[in-house]
Amino acid sequence: MSDKKETENKTAAEAPEQEAQFKLQRIYCKDISFETPNSPSMFLGEWKPQMDLQLNTGMHKLDDDNYEVVLTVTVTVKSGGKTAFLVEVQQGGIFNITGVPEEQMSPVIGITCPNILFPYAREAISDLVNRGSFPQLLLAPVNFEAIYAQQAQQQADSEAKH
Repeated sequence: MSDKKETENKTAAEAPEQEAQFKLQRIYCKDISFETPNSPSMFLGEWKPQMDLQLNTGMHKLDDDNYEVVLTVTVTVKSGGKTAFLVEVQQGGIFNITGVPEEQMSPVIGITCPNILFPYAREAISDLVNRGSFPQLLLAPVNFEAIYAQQAQQQADSEAKH
């Protein structure tokens, strides 16, 4: 009888941890905005664009294993000191994430998910700019790993000061 109990305890102790799984459930546009505050005069002057790109990632836990991640991409283009257009896309995704250790969740949410969402946001922005009759806008790929590392370092520096 004691042999059986020892075998059961050994089996439970040797049971592998839950295998990490990452599944994309859905990708969608949560919010889209396109403004051309100085049209039509922007089309008549010389085109010397100056672009400002802003990125932001937010996360909302939907239940135990499902997370909504929203990547906000804001592009402001000025020419001749005036705003030609401002476009903002909030590209959302629902991700099913299980078996990922807690210390690895932040990089998954801050790097992996935005890497998946960015091409969709880039396409939406390009389409909106084209529909606004402006020259094609192709955003360069973004290194979300470097952005995540920079933000983590800034947070660590901030915590060290306090």
